[in-house]
Amino acid sequence: MWHRLLAPLALLPVSACLTPSSTAAFTLDPVVVLHTPAGDELGVSTDYGVVFLGRNVRSGRVEFTAWFGDGPSREEGLVERIGEELCATRAEIELPSVPLCMDLPPAGTTVRVRGRRDGQPFEIEAVLAADPRVTGVLLEPSPELDALGDEALGAGVFLVREARPRELIGLLSGRLELGDGRRFVAALGPETLWRVVVQHRDHDRPRRTVFREDVL
Repeated sequence: MWHRLLAPLALLPVSACLTPSSTAAFTLDPVVVLHTPAGDELGVSTDYGVVFLGRNVRSGRVEFTAWFGDGPSREEGLVERIGEELCATRAEIELPSVPLCMDLPPAGTTVRVRGRRDGQPFEIEAVLAADPRVTGVLLEPSPELDALGDEALGAGVFLVREARPRELIGLLSGRLELGDGRRFVAALGPETLWRVVVQHRDHDRPRRTVFREDVL
């Protein structure tokens, strides 16, 4: 992929000073936290299932926490490997989810990076960037993004448009520095996320109805 060809993709350094920030009311939170023996990681619930980087788990079953209007719910699903850099899973119930954005907006577009730390949401405003040597989702560095640590990997990068639902552009995946010193924050975007659409062509089929006392 592009970050392997042009430059090593550095993981976000661990930071103890990640400050949650809410720039707008978020009535639907598609961010989930996956729980594995190797640690937690972030994912995003989409129309095609929960997508995540697979840093800690790439097969078998996985537990994860999703947030509904009345609080968190612990779920479980089977991990599917979607290529080398992306995994997916599904819950037995319908989760809060967002559509995928397959048309990358132009550089200069304002987006939102949203994730969770210690169960609490954080949201950061960011700006899309571009470089002719790179294809994929790039964000302009900022003090807020620079403060993110490893726990933010897999956070969602969302496009916000008036009178439209939020759309997932990508999953935060690290930092990229080119040979001339230009720096970006990188995300796994449409160039990879399309694979989950192809693999889950049956997402519009009726799903089994599950009645559970913990989810009304």
